[in-house]
Amino acid sequence: MTSDGTVTIDLAGLGGLVDALIRDGYRVIGPTVRDDAIVLAELDSAEQLPAGWGVTTGPGRYRLRRREDRAVFGHSAGPQGWKRYLHPPRRKLLEATVDGRFTAGEPDRTRYAFLGVRGCDLAAIAVLDRVLGGGAHPDGSYRRRRAELFVVAANCTEPGEVCFCASMGTGPAAGPGYDLALTERIDGDGHRFVVDVGSPDGARLLAQVGTQPARGAEVRAAREAVAAAADRMGRVMPAVDLPSVIRESRESPLWEEVASRCLTCANCTMVCPTCFCTTTEDVTDLSGEHAERHQRWASCFELDFSYVHGGSVRTSGAGRYRQWFSHKLGTWHEQFGMSGCVGCGRCIAWCPAGIDITEEAAKLAGGCS
Repeated sequence: MTSDGTVTIDLAGLGGLVDALIRDGYRVIGPTVRDDAIVLAELDSAEQLPAGWGVTTGPGRYRLRRREDRAVFGHSAGPQGWKRYLHPPRRKLLEATVDGRFTAGEPDRTRYAFLGVRGCDLAAIAVLDRVLGGGAHPDGSYRRRRAELFVVAANCTEPGEVCFCASMGTGPAAGPGYDLALTERIDGDGHRFVVDVGSPDGARLLAQVGTQPARGAEVRAAREAVAAAADRMGRVMPAVDLPSVIRESRESPLWEEVASRCLTCANCTMVCPTCFCTTTEDVTDLSGEHAERHQRWASCFELDFSYVHGGSVRTSGAGRYRQWFSHKLGTWHEQFGMSGCVGCGRCIAWCPAGIDITEEAAKLAGGCS
């Protein structure tokens, strides 16, 4: 172990870490291959990780590909963000019966452990902490899940074609907030992970796993590999004062231009790891004797999202795209003191029209220069 507490584990040690988390009562969530994508799901063992799989991404494009090695974290962000476990897509708030009985939905007591959280997604969790976990009216459901969370981060050494976390200051190295952070290394010395400890809970869990002291040269090589990834990002957000640019571009013709391509399908908001808007809906059975109220994700691309008495405020695709873009990169700063974008690139890869948020930002910045 180096002076800063850094150690290494091999593949068996990674499996031991998953086993230790399960023994500790955690539901381990991590990446795995399903339906031609790398998705997040519950893991029973490290054998379910996507060993040997990478991805090729682009605007409106996501494809699995075979790697030449057996790396388990050699892929960029998939279609799902970790928020679906902290801020579920749908949850029951209450149920009522015709005789006047009201019952609150059962709180989720699951203790989650996230395995393989990238720097961009760790930053996204920090954004949700500010939005849903803080302020005058925090979301109690979110705070319960978040309080029990154990995070195993994965430092990124191979960014994808639509990644731009370096220009957002959120990666490729995992920032604060992890319990353990892994940097995967495959070379002539074998397949292993350099492990940084970020919390007492992380140290406690790691003590249950077989570790080896990390040599100084090995730690330096791992750090250099992560730092080098910052220069290989597939995209970059323009280095300008975006909130000011967006304010000055309210009447820009570019909104109509992008709206001519945008399908207002809401894919970008569904895959975004920080979008948090919800609505409520009531459902009844056919007899009318039982009703339930649910909270579900909502999107500012929905026509009803801006509905007030008399109709919707934003009826055009241009207005709805401008709302999403302006909030994400502009007014989010005013509300929460940070950007709502972490540079994961999901909105680019999963847009069926191939709209690239970095390109649209660059067009606005160019128009205001």
